[in-house]
Amino acid sequence: MNSTLDRPLILIVEDEPKLAALLADYLRVAGFDSLQIHDGLAALPAVRERRPALLLLDLMLPGLDGMSICRELRGFSQIPVIMMTARIEEVDRLLGLELGADDYICKPYSPREVVARVKAQLRRSGWLGASPAPAGLLLDAEALRASVQGQWLDLTPAEFRLLKSLAAQPGRVFSRDQLLDQLHDDGRAVTDRAVDSHVRNLRRKLEAAPGGIDPIRSVYGVGYAFEWPELSSASSASSA
Repeated sequence: MNSTLDRPLILIVEDEPKLAALLADYLRVAGFDSLQIHDGLAALPAVRERRPALLLLDLMLPGLDGMSICRELRGFSQIPVIMMTARIEEVDRLLGLELGADDYICKPYSPREVVARVKAQLRRSGWLGASPAPAGLLLDAEALRASVQGQWLDLTPAEFRLLKSLAAQPGRVFSRDQLLDQLHDDGRAVTDRAVDSHVRNLRRKLEAAPGGIDPIRSVYGVGYAFEWPELSSASSASSA
């Protein structure tokens, strides 16, 4: 079974079968499907075939280590990756994140903590707690790209995350700080005014799309909200 919005598939790449089975049990109780793999060489083929929503990836694996898997994975997929390891040296942690891992957890760990980390990453990537995109807007969370009326937009990763966060909750007013939390995964030091810059660039690209759509509303002194034209028209019609 591939990933669905009802029960996302979690790929567990762990060479300790008992530990992998324990994680699978906790994930099942939490509402996830899972697939266990114990050899690193089988990880990338499984990602291509099964298209999981998230990868739980052990660092030390037979066949192909977790670092190599993560490096190759980022060549064709942006699914969230949580790396798991007993090697706690700071250089390993930083190297893992630089290779494209989204989170890092050290052994021994609580399975409940792993489940909590999984949920956090899936919420961020749009698998959990997201509303469907409005008609005419397509968001591809795995490829970090979006299209309007069938035309793909040339968005940066930060611009895509901004659009996805706003579009997930139409009408909600987000503060700059709230949006800033969604923009960057690498912990870089940026100010909330960076959101304004991303909004300007995103608006320019949306306005260049078919129909010249600008669904981002500025709320003075607060932040931004997403109002897709069809939603605004429907609201006006219903109140007339």
